[in-house]
Amino acid sequence: MTPIDPARVSADQLAKLLSNVSRSRIEVDAIHRDLESGAPRNSDGTLNLVHYAPWLVREERQARENRS
Repeated sequence: MTPIDPARVSADQLAKLLSNVSRSRIEVDAIHRDLESGAPRNSDGTLNLVHYAPWLVREERQARENRS
């Protein structure tokens, strides 16, 4: 298995990684929707996990607050 650079992860790699960690299928389309919604990305289109993770947490928190 090729090591993953956490500073440069493709949407495909991230979907596989999150699927393995969460033990539920994360579709690459969900990652693309995040990118369309403003998730931070590198100039080459890859994602930096250090930037993406807090963005995702903020988005989830806002979604929960909006449902309340």
